[in-house]
Amino acid sequence: MAAAKQPKEKHPVDIVHQNAIHVETIKKENRSQRLYTKFSINPYKRLHVLTDKPMASPTHDNIEEDPAFLKIIHRACLEPTKKYTHPQTESQEIGWTSRPLIVSDRSDRRLNWPRQNSEITKYMDAAWRLKEQTQNLG
Repeated sequence: MAAAKQPKEKHPVDIVHQNAIHVETIKKENRSQRLYTKFSINPYKRLHVLTDKPMASPTHDNIEEDPAFLKIIHRACLEPTKKYTHPQTESQEIGWTSRPLIVSDRSDRRLNWPRQNSEITKYMDAAWRLKEQTQNLG
């Protein structure tokens, strides 16, 4: 049987060494840290506006609105065809051009095929309606 493992002896904690590791970690964090001083709301996230209490006195009537911020918010609410000149994804390519390629002319017989009923089709429509009504009753 193998001899039982003896636990290794722990060296005493060197406070100077631990402090050097801590200082190095803080220096690394400060190198990659950026200070953001300009705050703005993400225009692509839906905002939930809360109303004031009904009996509260209006205290914010004289607040000036930032026109640049309002422009960004209104642009975010637009549909993609009004925001961009070309589709941004492949799924936007389908239906990007929603205008018809040619103007539809109802009087042009080559492209317009209106429904036409003859005596036979009128009779069969009436017969099917009557059949559906009798099946629904019974």
